[in-house]
Amino acid sequence: MTANLTTKLLTCCALGLGVAHGAQALDKVELTVSGPQSDALGDALRSASVLRGLVDNPEATADDILAAARGDYARLVEVLYSEGYYSVDVSILIDGREAALIDPFRAPEQIGNATITVDPGRLFRFGAVRIEPLAGERPLPDRFRPDAPARARVAREATREAINDWRNAGHAKARITDQRVLARHDSARLDVDVDVAPGPRVRFGTVTVTGQSAVRDSRIRRIAGLPRGETYDPDAVDKAATRLRKVGTFSSVQVKEAETVTSDGALDMEIAVVDRRPRRIGGGLEYSSFDGLTLSGYWLHRNLLGGAEQFRVDSEIAQIGGTGQGTDYSLSFRFERPAVYGPDTLFFAEAGFIYSDEPRFLEEKFRFTTGVSREFSERLSGDLGIGYEYARITDRYARIFTQREMQLLSLPLSLTYDNRDDPLDASRGIYARAELTPFYETFDAQTGGQATLDLRSYRALGETGGTVLAGRLQLGALVGPEARAAPPDFLFYSGGAGTVRGQPYKSLNADYGGVELGGRSFAGLSGELRFPVGDRIGLAAFADAGFISGGFFEEGDWHAGAGLGVRYKTPVGPIRVDLAGPVAGDTGSGVQLYIGIGQAF
Repeated sequence: MTANLTTKLLTCCALGLGVAHGAQALDKVELTVSGPQSDALGDALRSASVLRGLVDNPEATADDILAAARGDYARLVEVLYSEGYYSVDVSILIDGREAALIDPFRAPEQIGNATITVDPGRLFRFGAVRIEPLAGERPLPDRFRPDAPARARVAREATREAINDWRNAGHAKARITDQRVLARHDSARLDVDVDVAPGPRVRFGTVTVTGQSAVRDSRIRRIAGLPRGETYDPDAVDKAATRLRKVGTFSSVQVKEAETVTSDGALDMEIAVVDRRPRRIGGGLEYSSFDGLTLSGYWLHRNLLGGAEQFRVDSEIAQIGGTGQGTDYSLSFRFERPAVYGPDTLFFAEAGFIYSDEPRFLEEKFRFTTGVSREFSERLSGDLGIGYEYARITDRYARIFTQREMQLLSLPLSLTYDNRDDPLDASRGIYARAELTPFYETFDAQTGGQATLDLRSYRALGETGGTVLAGRLQLGALVGPEARAAPPDFLFYSGGAGTVRGQPYKSLNADYGGVELGGRSFAGLSGELRFPVGDRIGLAAFADAGFISGGFFEEGDWHAGAGLGVRYKTPVGPIRVDLAGPVAGDTGSGVQLYIGIGQAF
C-alpha cells in the first residue's frame, strides 16, 4: 500500500478506535525489507515500530494492537523519507488482513500475528536545491547538494541552520515564508526550494519578570544578565536561562522572546520563574573499617535576603571509632551572593571551626575566607579569595608534647575545568582542578605556599557505553616552612578512601631525621573499571598508588592498594561498597572496607 493511500485511510479511521475489545497477547511480528539497504533500514524501521513493542504484552488489547498497526504506517514512512526513499510501499497484515482496511467497528476480538512488509523503492537524490537568502557567506552544507542522497532530515537540518545563522546575526524573527518540495519519481530526484525572510536586525529591549517568586525582580534581571540595548544573540538568551538555573533558587526557568519587535527595533524579553522550597536539609554517611564512621549534615537557605543569596551550614563528625586517631569535628558556614560584579561573578564568605585529633598532632582552628568565583565559560571557572586562620596546635610526634600558635594570612586561588556528563556518576569527560595558596604566618614571619592538582578522566567503553574506565592523578607540594613548622593540614599523607584504598588512613608519611610527619610533596594515581550487571547494580575493580616525599618530589616512599567494589544507583548518586587490601609498601596489612555515597572519584 502506498504512503498516500495509507494517510487517507488513517484519517478516515481515526475516529473509530474507541470500541474496546478484550486483551489478547500478540505472539509475533515479522518485519521484512526488500532491496540492497535492507539491513540498515531494517534496524531503523524496527526501532520505530510501536507494534513490535506489543509482542507478548498481556495488557495490550486488540484495539491497542490495531491502533499501533495503523500508527506504524506513518512512523515507518517517516523513517523511509528521512533516509531518502520516497516511492515506498508499506503493508501491515494483521492475521492476514491489511490493518488500514479493517473496519474499526468490526475489529477482531483477538489478534495473534502481524507481518510488516516494506519496499523502499529507489533511493532519491537531491536535484535542484535552494535556500535563500543566506546570512553571511557560508555555503549550503555538502550533504545538501545536487546528487547527494535526498534524506529529509538533511533538508530539515539545512533549513534550520539557515534560520539559525540569521538569528545568530541578530535577526531574531527570521522565518521560512515558503517552501516547495517536488519528488520526481521518473528520475528519483527531490527538488527543494525554500524562501527565508530574515526580518529586521534587532537589539535586546525591556526585560520583564513574571511568576510568583520571592526573589526581587531586579535581582532576577541582574542574574540573567541580558544585555539591554545590545544586538540580539540567541546564545545570550540561553546563557541567561543557564545562569538562573545554576543559582539553585528556582525549580523552573523560562526566558521567552516577545512576539513582535517594537517600532524602534527592540525585542522585549520575558523571564518566568518558579521558586524551589527555600530551605533544605541533608546528610551523608561514610564508613571505613580503619578510619571509622563519618557523619555529615547540612542546612541550606536558598533565598536568604531576597536576592537569591544562599546560606549553608555544614557539620561533620569523622573518625568515630577509628583506629589510631581520635574523633574530628567541624562546623562551617558559607554565604553566596550571585551576580555581584557582573552576571558571571559570585561573591562568597565562609567561616569554620575545626577540631582535628590525629596521631601526630591535635589542632583547634578557626578560619575565615572571602572572595569571588568567576565563570569564564560553561566549563571553566575560577576562585580568588583572601583568608585568615588562627590555630592552636599540640605536636605529638616528640616524646614531650609541645604547643604552638599559628596565624595565617593567605590568598587562595583555584581554576576548575569540568566537562563531565554527570558529576555524581561520570561516564565520559574530564575534571581538572588546580589550587594555589600562598600564605604568610605572622607569629614566626614565615612565607610559603601550597599547590595541588586533581585531574580525573572518564571514558565509556563498548557499544552501549555502560562500562567506564576512570583514572585520577593527584599532585601536591608545599614550599617555604620546614615540616615541623608548617601548618599541619598543609602537609601531605597517603592512605585511605581519598588516596590509596587498602592502605590505612594517612599511613604513609615522610621521615625527617627520625621524626615522622606529613610530606612536603605528594603524588597519587588511581584507576577504576566500572561495569554494570543490571539496571541499578554495577561492579568495580580498582588500583591506587601513592608517593610521599619530604622534599620536592625527591627521594621518598610509596605504597599501593587494590580491590573490588559494588555500586548501587540511587537518585543522589551511587551507594559505594569497596573491599581493598595492600599490594605494595609496608604501611598496612589485611583488608579494608569502605562504604559511602558517590563514586570514589
